[in-house]
Amino acid sequence: MSRSVELHDVGMSFGATRAVRDVSFTVEGGEFFSILGPSGCGKTTLLRMIAGFLEPTEGRILIGGRDMAGLAPNQRPTAMIFQTLALFPLMSVWENIAFGLEARGASRAERRRKAAELLKLIALEGYGDRKPGELSGGQRQRVAIARALAVEPQVLLLDEPLSALDLKLRQHMRAELRALQKRTGVTFIYITHDQSEALAMSDRIAVMSAGVLQQVGAPRDLYDNPQTPFVANFVGETNAVPGKVAELADGFAVVETGMGRLRGRAGPGLGVGQDATLYVRPEALGAAGAGNRLTATVERIDFEGAFALAHGHFDDGAALVAAIPGTELENAPGIGGRAAFGFSPERAVVLPDG
Repeated sequence: MSRSVELHDVGMSFGATRAVRDVSFTVEGGEFFSILGPSGCGKTTLLRMIAGFLEPTEGRILIGGRDMAGLAPNQRPTAMIFQTLALFPLMSVWENIAFGLEARGASRAERRRKAAELLKLIALEGYGDRKPGELSGGQRQRVAIARALAVEPQVLLLDEPLSALDLKLRQHMRAELRALQKRTGVTFIYITHDQSEALAMSDRIAVMSAGVLQQVGAPRDLYDNPQTPFVANFVGETNAVPGKVAELADGFAVVETGMGRLRGRAGPGLGVGQDATLYVRPEALGAAGAGNRLTATVERIDFEGAFALAHGHFDDGAALVAAIPGTELENAPGIGGRAAFGFSPERAVVLPDG
């Protein structure tokens, strides 16, 4: 049975450098949980502490309610997949999968049986006697996952395992990983800097910046209801219009900006007179007249297939990105031309600066 993972005020320092600060969250058993953030934000350090390769300098890590303090990686109910898959090139695929079982003293017959089960699970039946070099990148990725699952961990830790794959294969492997996690019921904790990857696969996501946990939530909640400026800017495209809070009422804020007064949902910590930024997603911008009005100059249009993204700048200098559905491309503003956009207050959020 999969086990929960609890972090209580976990911190990690390397000399005078604090890589992770006071991080607390719980991953439920059987959950696909991602830790998302830019390079150097502390997410891999966090994963290595859960795995036991690093001992926290502060706080506690519990798996299944048991404190992991002092337990080595091989004493924890976890398995880890690194960015470099580290398959043994001279071993067959089935021997690679069963390597952990051999280290635990399992017989050859037991190892072969377990490897066959896992090859079926990862849809590579008949590939057991091949060498890793005879497989595609996606197939090698699946073998690495099967090798980790062979020791029957309660928690599987994945450190950006898709980063070396091309875009098409990465998208394919996202779906395969998600389906595999659902079939096995193992708790997955997945590290990535790719927002679309995290949004597509995860039950919940923890967003980190500079060693600090910014927000934890379901993908849609993070996208629609960011609680900090970092989350608003990092998770997906957004338009950020700076200003000062003029009014607060009924859960909404009115912001005085360089383009007049704009209204949006009030985020946490807002006060009248405070410097703040209104965030509105590209797809929320439509024809003028939806409650808020902005004017902008369009500098380029990037065709994306089913839609296009218009880039430019608003009249106050803030960057513009607006999504234009494919059915409306014929009416899209011309490059170098001015355009008016509108959005409803319910589709925007106002957050305090800093």
